[in-house]
Amino acid sequence: MSFSRVVVPLILLVSVVFFFSSSARTAEQASTGFTDAPGKELLMNKCFQCHSENMWKAQKQDRRAWEGVLYRMVGRGALWTEDEINTMAGYLAIAFGPQAEKAASK
Repeated sequence: MSFSRVVVPLILLVSVVFFFSSSARTAEQASTGFTDAPGKELLMNKCFQCHSENMWKAQKQDRRAWEGVLYRMVGRGALWTEDEINTMAGYLAIAFGPQAEKAASK
């Protein structure tokens, strides 16, 4: 058996394991500052592949505006169903909408 037939698959396996463990850790670490509500886990799994938590914190948008943001991501290659978009938009409106700051300060 040649060296490259053993080493190349081993390198690929290690790379895949590293990729999935690091993306899971990133979503896990970021989820600590997020409101617990339906859609949180879905958002963490779908969006944290590319974005950090700072992506949402400064934007105080309503549900409709968040849907627009999510559909733009679909236009850029995100593979989400309409139900997933609705769930994530609902979560973002609750956690990072115009009313979120008022609710947090009460």
